[in-house]
Amino acid sequence: MEMHQIRYFLALSEALNFTRAAERCNVTQPTLTSAIRRLEEELGGPLFHRERNRSHLTELGRLVRPHFERIHASSEAVRSEAMDLSDLGKASLRLGVMCTIGPSQLIGLINRLREDIPALELALSEAPGENLVANLMAGELDMAFVGLPSYPERLDARPLYSERYVVAFSMGHRFESMTSVPFAELENEDYLSRVHCEHPQHLDLLGVPRAYESNVRFRSEREDWIQAMICAGMGCAVMPEFLPLMPGIATRVLEQPDVSRTISLVTVAGRRFSPAAKIFVRYAQRFGAQGSADKAARS
Repeated sequence: MEMHQIRYFLALSEALNFTRAAERCNVTQPTLTSAIRRLEEELGGPLFHRERNRSHLTELGRLVRPHFERIHASSEAVRSEAMDLSDLGKASLRLGVMCTIGPSQLIGLINRLREDIPALELALSEAPGENLVANLMAGELDMAFVGLPSYPERLDARPLYSERYVVAFSMGHRFESMTSVPFAELENEDYLSRVHCEHPQHLDLLGVPRAYESNVRFRSEREDWIQAMICAGMGCAVMPEFLPLMPGIATRVLEQPDVSRTISLVTVAGRRFSPAAKIFVRYAQRFGAQGSADKAARS
């Protein structure tokens, strides 16, 4: 079967009249009728009950219609994407990344964009989530990867993947013998505070009471300093599970309560996308859909 046959079928299934369907498709009625007949021959049965002024879908027609609708929608998306790509010359995209998000889960998405738009200039800006939200609303960013529990109404958040919180510690720490660590076990542990770590605020926004009082020994904005101190046995730290770790650091998932965050691609609702931004959003939606499918398959 060919795409024009599917297009004619869908037009006829809506109009239920061969003359009106042909007019919608800008073809003659004999051309449309012949295409539908060839499609029926290929599928092995009639798709329409033909009447003088009005036709009706047969059982076979009703069966194949949703499949043809999906094929047509995918074809239109590919065509639109191809047109956007052909219209792109030198394009730029301002992308914010929440500073506690590691690159491992998202680098494939960005690399795909680079392959399809070789002339793209991608500017990455790293900042805490609240700063990125403010920059988005001020028009200083086109979109951002953010992992906050909620967003202002003006923003659209497209979920991409979820990650749990873990406690990171040096080899030989008592946590190493546990399969998971209750939050209460952090009570009075020597703690290395990551200044931009959002998990305390995350727990507050979720209405989860604090389960421990840590013994903060050091604070830093620098992940490398925090992780170097963990390796040296100077304390532990809570962090997202996909944050890159130095060799020699072990982690355990935190529980009681179980807390995770969702990383989303966040944009300003109603703001017109550039062609590059439009393509990136499409890729991100596919990425998020695939991640959800993979998660469902594993569960």
